[in-house]
Amino acid sequence: MEEGVKYEFRDCFEEALGFGEADIGSYSPLVLAYVGDTVFDLMIKSMVVNEGNRQVQKIHERASRYVQASAQSQMMRVIQPLLSEEEHAVFRRGRNTKSVTPAKNQSITDYRRATGFEALVGYLYLKKEYGRLVQLVKIGLDETESAWQ
Repeated sequence: MEEGVKYEFRDCFEEALGFGEADIGSYSPLVLAYVGDTVFDLMIKSMVVNEGNRQVQKIHERASRYVQASAQSQMMRVIQPLLSEEEHAVFRRGRNTKSVTPAKNQSITDYRRATGFEALVGYLYLKKEYGRLVQLVKIGLDETESAWQ
């Protein structure tokens, strides 16, 4: 690879699987949330594993604190004032959509806000706005962690 040319994982992935351009604006909020759930889960698991090698059960317990609806809802409260109009519209669409599955051990408010958060994460990922995605998640994580301490 040429010096200065960065070949991103996602570019390689899309090329290998023959992905075309997608009209992300036409995706339902639940599809965005489906993608966002996976992306956020991978981000959190990568962060927790990077903290050091330990038993998988301990890694799972630590990661679970972040990926539950109440934590995502708390993160969304923090980052919501920082959103652009477009980002806020995506969040609202995700938050207001009717979910197929009910909230499990979470308030309906937290569950809906978490769905909006996941829709926003999925949207930013699919738009390849990785810098913005990481920026918002980091702000949310920092505030959430300080509230837990």
